[in-house]
Amino acid sequence: MAKPLRFRYAPGSWSEARVRNELLQALQANIGAEMNDPWFQGPQGFEAVRFDMDNGDTALFCWDDDAGYWLGNTETPSSLWRTDKQGLDEVPYAVKRWAERELLAQLTEESPWLEEYPHLSWFFLPVFLSKDGRETTRAFFHDYAAGFPDASRDEALTFYEELLSTGALDEYRETMAGKLGTSETMDLTRMTATMGEFNAAYLLLEAGYDVTPEAAVTTGHSIDYRASRPSDAEATLVEVTRPLPPKHRSATSPVTAIRETAETKSTGQLEEHGGGVTLFVDCSSFPDDDWLAIAGEQPEVRHRPAVVFRLRPSGTIEAYRKGGLPLDLGDAVEWIDD
Repeated sequence: MAKPLRFRYAPGSWSEARVRNELLQALQANIGAEMNDPWFQGPQGFEAVRFDMDNGDTALFCWDDDAGYWLGNTETPSSLWRTDKQGLDEVPYAVKRWAERELLAQLTEESPWLEEYPHLSWFFLPVFLSKDGRETTRAFFHDYAAGFPDASRDEALTFYEELLSTGALDEYRETMAGKLGTSETMDLTRMTATMGEFNAAYLLLEAGYDVTPEAAVTTGHSIDYRASRPSDAEATLVEVTRPLPPKHRSATSPVTAIRETAETKSTGQLEEHGGGVTLFVDCSSFPDDDWLAIAGEQPEVRHRPAVVFRLRPSGTIEAYRKGGLPLDLGDAVEWIDD
């Protein structure tokens, strides 16, 4: 599976002649390509070009006296194979901003329905224009309402646009966006589970917590979130799991579905950690009837403390608790166990 978009950093002296000889000719020979002016002015102090491939792939390249920067969702010319990869936030800001302007313009031209959601488009840009995942990741939002049942695409995308436009997760964009994956094959299970982490972040942020994704712990694992407030003596670790409703799995009932999913998490990673983690069970994939069955029984999930919740694109959250919860979620949720 290819990775989300990353730059290749190519130190050394570059010129237009070298770009044509080492990059354009290789692309023309293998897949067919044209080298054109970029859509936007290149970063100050850099020369810049855009490569448009016959198969629809795109690549950008800019260079100054010291180095070149390549970014593309196509094959990499052999002269760049041994170059170092750098994340979008590792390159000079002017280079990053130019490349993002180019790719965001392309994204909205190819998928105009995303134009209404500028922060979502920017946040997921590394996968929306990745080599292998550009069709599947966009289809997940367009055709499957980002995993929400009984909700329109606009309702789901508006919710995530509002969440992401707070900027609370901007620092972690590459990590979080990359979890959607960049496979040519649609993996609804993985993608939906990924959005469960965004749903958990929304709950924590609404409750006034700062969140840090992928919190490293002593067992060598990473827990989904470290949640903290300035007044807290210590942070709380939160792990997220998102069960599928029965129609998408072998479980015979919604209660069985959440028990089985939570058991997999609690007897694996959480058991190895040895305590100190709060489990969030995101039931946002469950339609109304299934959630009503869960809410009525409020089953154990084989781990304490735990929060079992269901989020709707309106931002409302219903939840119940198991065990002594170290988090004060206050009015962020409507508790059904009171």
